[in-house]
Amino acid sequence: MTRVRHQIWLAYLPCKKSLPRLTTFGHHQNVHTVQAQHDHPIAAQPTFNIRPGRAMPALSLLPLRDLFRSYVITTLSSYPLLVKPTLKILSTLAHSSSPFLSPDRNPLLHIILKKTFYAQFCAGETTREVKETAQGLKNMGFKGVILAYGKEIVLEQGEKLDDAITRSGMNQGKSLEDEAAKEDVQAWKEGTLQTVSMTSPGDFIALKFSGAGRDAMRQLAANLPPRKAVEEATVEICNLSKARGVKLLFDAEQDVVQRGINAWTMDFQRRYNDRGKAVVYGTYQAYLRSAPETLAKHLAVAEKEGFVLGVKLVRGAYIASDPRQLFWGKKEETDNVYDGIAEALTRRHWNGILRPVDASVSAFPEVSLVLASHNQDSVRKVITLRAEQTRKGVPNIDTSYGQLMGMADEVSCDLVLACNENKSLAVQGRGEDDGPRAYKYLVWGSVNECLKYLVRRAEENRDAVTRAKDSRMALRAELARRLWRM
Repeated sequence: MTRVRHQIWLAYLPCKKSLPRLTTFGHHQNVHTVQAQHDHPIAAQPTFNIRPGRAMPALSLLPLRDLFRSYVITTLSSYPLLVKPTLKILSTLAHSSSPFLSPDRNPLLHIILKKTFYAQFCAGETTREVKETAQGLKNMGFKGVILAYGKEIVLEQGEKLDDAITRSGMNQGKSLEDEAAKEDVQAWKEGTLQTVSMTSPGDFIALKFSGAGRDAMRQLAANLPPRKAVEEATVEICNLSKARGVKLLFDAEQDVVQRGINAWTMDFQRRYNDRGKAVVYGTYQAYLRSAPETLAKHLAVAEKEGFVLGVKLVRGAYIASDPRQLFWGKKEETDNVYDGIAEALTRRHWNGILRPVDASVSAFPEVSLVLASHNQDSVRKVITLRAEQTRKGVPNIDTSYGQLMGMADEVSCDLVLACNENKSLAVQGRGEDDGPRAYKYLVWGSVNECLKYLVRRAEENRDAVTRAKDSRMALRAELARRLWRM
């Protein structure tokens, strides 16, 4: 055992000094944790600590089994020579029509994937598995989960909508009167309602309209209102969510359907975001050149019509499939826009990034923010600003922070520990929250459905090799610490 300890200690030393940490800034209210693309590598960011004494390492929250699995998978993600073939294999499995290569039809392949990649990033295939995963996170100290059904349609670059619909296995048809189209919507509704039923008060649901099938996708692409079946299904989902105390994040999707999604989202925000509380959130992708203007228009509408605008802010999720000219030319531009929007929303004040588009609207509306990022610098800036507001007696907006399941655990676990250690420091009159409340974004569904989601997420983060390297070093250091104590 002494020899093993010595070898582990030697492996631990090279990474010891570079481990990322988060910094304490006092009292924070209504802070929760969702993901973003184009995040800075952790090593390139100024480090900050949420917990002053660092009594426990952040990753000490992870069970040993999860810690080891994370280390192995993160290792695969931190070496460029391994990333490309791994993605190629997973993409082939996700889109293959062969029974032998289908994870849902090949029992051996199903077991291998479910115990590795699926277990790392997904919640489960059944209600029981999903609830166990969510409860495990809450037992660790996470405030709750952001749960999503894994079914979606994603177009490849240059692919047309009807081609993707055919590829997804949906039958052709011209209108929602077709029986197959009705079945698409019914399956989506039932899957989403089942997702809502798996949650608890305070959780979030991530909703994708592409899951409603071919006719919904065509309506979105044409920027037309939803047909009756989709409308009624969405109302039923919203009503159940509101009754259960669960919030809905209407996810951004590809540009071909995003204008339609924006219109549908604003319609449902008008209906449900009243009395100073957001139930429905729209998603804004900072890597799009149009993002600041789109958000400014929606803020103006919310102020004029008197409802709370729910904002989920991400860097972007479809860089591998949307036209490149839609994005900012440099990563630094995306970072600047993301942080500028986050600051404007947190202060409820227009700035150089988020500018008013309607001269008749001078006031800033009520907003609720889900800050979706693995970027430590972006998280630090908002936490610092909120702490400054608290010290000055300025009301905080309702803010949530989130990371994906299986990613950036050193960030979200530190947030959980900070919340646990700061519970006694609640600010009087600021509500029940006394520290960062961390959430994890979980996807559930069959292994094959979720594999397509995982491939897309991996493609988004293909350039984040350095960040994966730093995560691997942090995981290795925690493994060494635990084994050294054995």
